[in-house]
Amino acid sequence: MLLGPSGVGKTHLAIGLGLKAVQAKKKTRFTTAAELMLQLSTAKRQNKLKQYLSRSVMAPKLLIIDEIGYLPFGREEANLFFNVIAKRYEHGSVILTSNLSFGQWPSAFADDATLTAAMLDRLLHHSHVLQLSGESYRLKDKRRSGAITE
Repeated sequence: MLLGPSGVGKTHLAIGLGLKAVQAKKKTRFTTAAELMLQLSTAKRQNKLKQYLSRSVMAPKLLIIDEIGYLPFGREEANLFFNVIAKRYEHGSVILTSNLSFGQWPSAFADDATLTAAMLDRLLHHSHVLQLSGESYRLKDKRRSGAITE
């Protein structure tokens, strides 16, 4: 799990780890949380959720989900996301990136503290958590040039 403010390199690190997995011949999938929810919701509406989960969620050895909590999930989306985490628990590696501290995660998952606690329990059981900090790489040059002041 890669946590930290915007621009500190969470996605960059996740992609780098994904590239290493691909180079090691491990099937890898990268997606944003918002895109994953859109695909899960569509599959559910089309009565193809089981096939989608099997093909796109369970098949990769490494699943990278970027931007957890960037857009909050509604109740159905939170349940679908929990389903992804529960299915992958002890069956495949997951890398997640988020700007949110764990205490803020319920707000991203329909304010459901119970669901969030159960999900974090599974996620954190075998995980490594990297808390990144520092200046935004995207804004660093702008600040140095004086284009942005704080």
